[in-house]
Amino acid sequence: MSHVATRSPSPGSPTLHRRLGRLDLVAMGVGAIVGAGIFVTTGVAAATKAGPAIVLSFVLAGIICVLVALCYSELASMTPRSGSAYTYTRESMGEGPAFLVGWNLLLELVVAGSAVAIGWSGLFTAALKSLFGVTLPTAITAGPSAGGVINVPAVAITAVIVGILVLDVRMTAAVVKTLVVVTIGVLVLVVVIGAPHISTTHWTPFAPFGVHGIAAGAALAFFAYLGFDIVATSAEETKRPGRDLPWGIIGSVVVATVLYVAVAAVLTGVAPYRSLNNEAPVATALEALGAGWIGDVILVASVIALTKGLLMLFYGQTRLVFALCRDGMLPRGLSATSSRGAPRRLVLVLGVVGAVIAGLLPIDTVAELVNVGALFAFAAVALGVLILRYRAPDRPRSFRVPLMPLVPVLAIAGCVWLLTTLDELTWVRFAVWSAAGLAVYLIYSRRHAVTSPVPAPESQLIGARG
Repeated sequence: MSHVATRSPSPGSPTLHRRLGRLDLVAMGVGAIVGAGIFVTTGVAAATKAGPAIVLSFVLAGIICVLVALCYSELASMTPRSGSAYTYTRESMGEGPAFLVGWNLLLELVVAGSAVAIGWSGLFTAALKSLFGVTLPTAITAGPSAGGVINVPAVAITAVIVGILVLDVRMTAAVVKTLVVVTIGVLVLVVVIGAPHISTTHWTPFAPFGVHGIAAGAALAFFAYLGFDIVATSAEETKRPGRDLPWGIIGSVVVATVLYVAVAAVLTGVAPYRSLNNEAPVATALEALGAGWIGDVILVASVIALTKGLLMLFYGQTRLVFALCRDGMLPRGLSATSSRGAPRRLVLVLGVVGAVIAGLLPIDTVAELVNVGALFAFAAVALGVLILRYRAPDRPRSFRVPLMPLVPVLAIAGCVWLLTTLDELTWVRFAVWSAAGLAVYLIYSRRHAVTSPVPAPESQLIGARG
């Protein structure tokens, strides 16, 4: 599996432009993390996995993610290139394992984007009904398994996101920073309005599914923490990756955990947890309060906030596949960039794939598929830190994981524990997808792979102005 490539990339290999600063990274991380988990998976996790103890699930998921984020930060400061966990695994374990990590990250990000598009459709439909009394027919708001034909709003928002991403990355960052402010405002408003109406009777029993349910909820809650991985994919577009990537990665996880715990406590405190098993749990909780016009305001703002999360998920998947294509793991022609540094071909191709998934599949199937790929990649990154500390102890690291080797070992253990909570069907799908990836690697990637580009010296990157 650790095939050694013999071909080097040509001098004209596609590159991305370094235009993102620390504020951009933190905003992008928070933008990707805060929104999707609250507005899409919180209800599913509370109703089917953890009950009101979903707040503990978010704490557990947040702790494990902080451990993984520390590992990401060290590798990102060492290898400031696009590709995230794929690139780091290639550095530490070689080409074959790296491709499988990238292949499963691809599953994670593509399916996550589709899941958020489905959630966006649910919120948009609810907003139309609440504000204008318009009820869209099921035929155009759900996939075949949910009694519809195609989820048209999910397909439409995917098309809008593709339109933004074909432009300069600075346009994407500007849109995200604006929408992050809206998102945090929405979540603060939810807490302020809901907190006085919390009934502790809704928290009894607090953990109806036991400790296993809390762990299962944490595994599903991982869907909410994909943002720091997306920050890592922006390494090649960051002005000072050695300094700014750790801030973006770790900071976004900490901020998100605080917000998630607060909002999840309010949602399960104002409405029965079983009533939150739908695509718009925040709207459901507010309806239980009889929030009136303020509920409509929050519903509209939630649609805007989820748009931001979808934008970042599609951004992340394009940068991952860009790295795979540029390294020859997938067709190199797809890595071509425009004069503004945007991989337009990839954006269009992945947009079509995401639209098809969002238009035809239900949200519960999509969400569980995301987490198995994420946990697999996170464990690989933590293992990569251990390997590179042994193989290349003197290699420059502008950020170093503290308490070695405890932190990466705990990160791996946490990921493995959460993996054991996923159901059998999810593992079957994961096995089928991984087998398909192995076939692609053996038939195509192993023959076409090129040596990874050598990053610029860290001293140059730290002072780069883009």
